[in-house]
Amino acid sequence: METKQQTPLSISLGKAHRQPWIYSRTLDGCFILLPPFAALAAILLFPAAFRPQQGVTVAWWVILVLFIDVSHVYSTIYRTYFDGGAFRKQSRLFIWAPILAWVAGVAAYAAGPLVFWRILAYMAVYHFVRQQYGFLRIYSRKETAGKFSRSVDTLTIYAATIYPLLYWHLQGPIPFNWFIPGDFFYIAAGSSILHLLGMVYAAIVIIYLLKEMNYSIQQRWVNIPKQLLVLGTMLSWYFGIIYFKGDLTFTLLNVISHGIPYMALVWAHGRKQYHMSAGGNKFLQAVFSNKGILLFLGLIALFAFVEEGLWDGFVWREHTRFFSLFQQLPEVEDNLLLMLLVPLLAVPQVTHYVLDGFIWKMKHDKYNWKAPTIGE
Repeated sequence: METKQQTPLSISLGKAHRQPWIYSRTLDGCFILLPPFAALAAILLFPAAFRPQQGVTVAWWVILVLFIDVSHVYSTIYRTYFDGGAFRKQSRLFIWAPILAWVAGVAAYAAGPLVFWRILAYMAVYHFVRQQYGFLRIYSRKETAGKFSRSVDTLTIYAATIYPLLYWHLQGPIPFNWFIPGDFFYIAAGSSILHLLGMVYAAIVIIYLLKEMNYSIQQRWVNIPKQLLVLGTMLSWYFGIIYFKGDLTFTLLNVISHGIPYMALVWAHGRKQYHMSAGGNKFLQAVFSNKGILLFLGLIALFAFVEEGLWDGFVWREHTRFFSLFQQLPEVEDNLLLMLLVPLLAVPQVTHYVLDGFIWKMKHDKYNWKAPTIGE
């Protein structure tokens, strides 16, 4: 009796233990790799709810901005200020990062409110772009490819994010902003330049695909999480910025694709670092226990609620009904007070951007602190 012969590639696709998951196939798949595809599917399945002219309603703002975007900023505290061992080792960094963030913010705001928001916007863009590169490096850690292959990977993930950003800057103002109107520089460019950039982007993608096909055939293995990460990054940034051109679609794809994976990464690290340890930080052991997910999410959501409540009470006055507890605060209109207050309210966000550059480094499947740090 003749049996059907499986190809080497199909056999290796079935070996889940060979895939470079950060935590597990389920956690990585659902909370790191799936979000951009899920967001895009929601837009395609319910187009009436995501029309280009559709703004971000209060309900969407609460879900996307408050409970995902701002909350993910505070998830950094589980790796930093709440970790006694990390705080003792990195105390100078932890103390000076928020202080210097506020001082630099005051100096930027003194130069003009738009200067402050523009610097903050480009810091956020850098942070978002680097996160995708960081995930790429993590999911590529078990590959045996050479320098050329790694360079193509790097070029591709940066192209997936930077090409839509270049389009945004060269196309001119589009119906949404990163933070406030005018926070990006815009450079008038003809259609020929945009067309050339599109061709370069397409060429990079083709080179990446050919390189990955060759590597998979040679190694008899496909790096599934890496391919899903690259594809999800391409789709979310291209459709979020270039194709749909809607405030809600951009916010959905941008926030979902960034915030949820980041919180999942923090959770994965916490489960490995604290949950199985016999001693150490009892609070973090509880946070990363089987039932601790509610505490993990609830605490950072509370911090996010308080921060946004202070923003709304002192500065924005945009969601007064939702932040009714904060409406007794005086609305600040004095330029000097705003110069001191606005950078102070932005300190958690800026500190998150700064610390994120230090806390993630993959080595032997462990996330170690990057060295050197401030004062060392």
